[in-house]
Amino acid sequence: QVQLVESGGGLVQAGGSLRLSCAATGRTDRIFATAWFRQAPGKGREFIAVIKRTGGTTSYADSVQGRFTISRDNSKDNVYLQMDNLNTEDTAVYYCAADKGPRYFASESQGSYDYWGQGTQVTVSP
Repeated sequence: QVQLVESGGGLVQAGGSLRLSCAATGRTDRIFATAWFRQAPGKGREFIAVIKRTGGTTSYADSVQGRFTISRDNSKDNVYLQMDNLNTEDTAVYYCAADKGPRYFASESQGSYDYWGQGTQVTVSP
């Protein structure tokens, strides 16, 4: 089993930045990739970014490309999401998720992910 805990959410003004962290514990050696998803009020869960545990290959949703950066620190089993130039449409609960794999490519589909954190709220004010 893998446990995931997100942190770093909060309230920020439009144009500001936040850095989210996802700490993994348990059988972290089983993690193939870690992704961030978000869910805004009244909307479905949306893929944001993913990073492979080995090699560090990343992928981003078009809506955050160039503004968000996903990174990892395998020594700490942490994955980060640096969010810059935030806007009100980024307001959501942000979740990290881990995929056991194995796969050829990191997935952007939430159905591929085996473990989920509890989420952290990000609110962007005008």
